[in-house]
Amino acid sequence: MPMAKPVVEMKGVRKQFLDVVANDNINLTIYEGEICSLLGENGAGKTTLMNVLFGYYTADDGEVWVNGERVAFSSPRDAIDRGISMVHQHFTLVPSQTVLENVIVGSKENSFFLDLNKAKEKLLHLQERFGLYVDPDAKVWTLPIGGQQKVEILKALFRDARILILDEPTAVLAPLETEELFKTLRALVQEGRSVVFISHKLNEVMEIADRVLILRGGRIVDEKKVAETDTRELANLMVGHEMGGRRKRAERAAGDVLLEIRNLRVYNDKGLEAVKGLDLDICAGTIMGLAGVSGNGQRELAEALFGLRIPKEGAITLYAENLPFGSPRAAVEAKMARIPEDRMSTGLLLELSVEDNLILENHQQFLRMGILDYAAIARYSDQLLEDFNVKTAGRGAQAQTLSGGNLQKLILARELHEKPKVIVAAQPTRGLDVGAIEYVHGRILEARESGVAVLLISEDLDEIFDLSDNIAVMYGGKIMSVLPIAEATREQIGLWMSGVDASCA
Repeated sequence: MPMAKPVVEMKGVRKQFLDVVANDNINLTIYEGEICSLLGENGAGKTTLMNVLFGYYTADDGEVWVNGERVAFSSPRDAIDRGISMVHQHFTLVPSQTVLENVIVGSKENSFFLDLNKAKEKLLHLQERFGLYVDPDAKVWTLPIGGQQKVEILKALFRDARILILDEPTAVLAPLETEELFKTLRALVQEGRSVVFISHKLNEVMEIADRVLILRGGRIVDEKKVAETDTRELANLMVGHEMGGRRKRAERAAGDVLLEIRNLRVYNDKGLEAVKGLDLDICAGTIMGLAGVSGNGQRELAEALFGLRIPKEGAITLYAENLPFGSPRAAVEAKMARIPEDRMSTGLLLELSVEDNLILENHQQFLRMGILDYAAIARYSDQLLEDFNVKTAGRGAQAQTLSGGNLQKLILARELHEKPKVIVAAQPTRGLDVGAIEYVHGRILEARESGVAVLLISEDLDEIFDLSDNIAVMYGGKIMSVLPIAEATREQIGLWMSGVDASCA
């Protein structure tokens, strides 16, 4: 069988930001008609490398060849003209414009005399050809996340992209939407196009990719054919050491209901009802996994529980005592640990020091005659940094100097050290690499085994199934169903996440 034709060759590529070397002498080849996956921990250099290929960054050293010709891109426009497109993790669409308008903006068809009918005909043909059905006249803001991703891919195909780079494409997709995406990617490579697939989800990489390149510390440390490896080997290569095996939940009987939510109604920032009469119970010593696609009320629910958003109706009860609405202090004093989905804006104050962030919620205990005891704070902070293995230049370093994984450890240290009775964890591993994910999961399971009631809000089904004792599915602001983990299947949960009701499932 003849060797596939190389369509991209990156030779000795180096990219440095101040003192940080993001890409260090990288050699990478992408072949025609393949799906090549890039794996690596946060900060390994995956997205930076692809941004060099897409023209967002200019390499400090090295060469880039496309279809046998050396290129020097000064902007994404240059890359697009060479048949390269990139779909970033955060979409670059104009919400107020239609699907068609988003697709044609910046394309060659978008000349002075624009033939919208001809452009629409071309778009409909692409939809039929690749199974990417979405209303061309719909406003983008009305589309679900999966629909918006289809628009991004259609935009690339409309420009006749031969090389498609996807950065964490399944991060906010339901299982059925992920299956649809994979069908599209297979159709693309059957036509001889090439796909670069960046993901943290090893099972998905094993399912969709032909070849895997593992980056660590800005270098490619190994290359594997998917048929000749497994998820465990890939995880070990990513972190550079043998990963611990998956921790098993110890069997234990559920305790009393510690967190009770009744008829909760919460509105979003647009004044629309996001949580619609929700009822849920979480028992001591159990993890309730709340699954759902982003935008179905999970964020508003978590903020109401944290005291950051005031519900319009309902009740939140901790140990049979009503929790006052809109009072974060009441939640803290009631021994609720809160792990928000956005660690950067609502979890920490990045301009403050590490030790300041560690005492944000309990600084009163360090007051001595109205004055903070800084020696006690220093001892306390050093102990937490050691116990939770937070890598930092010291307790006086600004929080913003820490990596994403260490920021999450900082939140865990602050919230779990105070021996909470209830934990509400919203997307606790979003954006983290496999090593940090393993650490966070271990801490959550330790809390569960000590009798804590845990509400785990996550869009990652692997995480839900790995950790949960019971699974609830949220869609359209309501609970579709609740099942013990032993009775749940991915197919059934995936259907509920997509809005298919219990009777149909």
